[in-house]
Amino acid sequence: MIRNLAALLLAVAVIASPLARAQDAASGVTDLSALRTALQGDKKAFVAATMGLNDAEAKKFWPIYADFQRDLDAANRKRSLALEGVIALNKPMSDLFARNLARDLIAADDAEARARKSMQSRMLKALPATKAVRYVQLESKIRAAYAYDLAAAIPLVK
Repeated sequence: MIRNLAALLLAVAVIASPLARAQDAASGVTDLSALRTALQGDKKAFVAATMGLNDAEAKKFWPIYADFQRDLDAANRKRSLALEGVIALNKPMSDLFARNLARDLIAADDAEARARKSMQSRMLKALPATKAVRYVQLESKIRAAYAYDLAAAIPLVK
């Protein structure tokens, strides 16, 4: 009887162990400082660990991920170019400069939104819906941390 109980407890522990690790990884994604720390290393490795893809899913996922990251990089370059002008100016700007800045920042946001929409559509076709949405959520959290850090570092227009 005691042996059976011990075997049952061991079986439950073995089954629960991967679930506990998955919950730990997921809880780390909700903590902004833990997310930042994880992203300072290898973002791709962090995404891989969080997604938990099997081989067939990974084969479909990573090309979509790579395309999306290229699109994000392009949007980030647009945003960076616009913001470099604000940082370099360091004095009150003209109305024309401010209008152009607003236009450029909105264009970068629009490019990012188009990239997210395309990625989401492709992910939903390639992966089970729960995993596709998990990546959309994960990337949204990553982008929010990035946007917060950017907003904190850039001064308001004078």
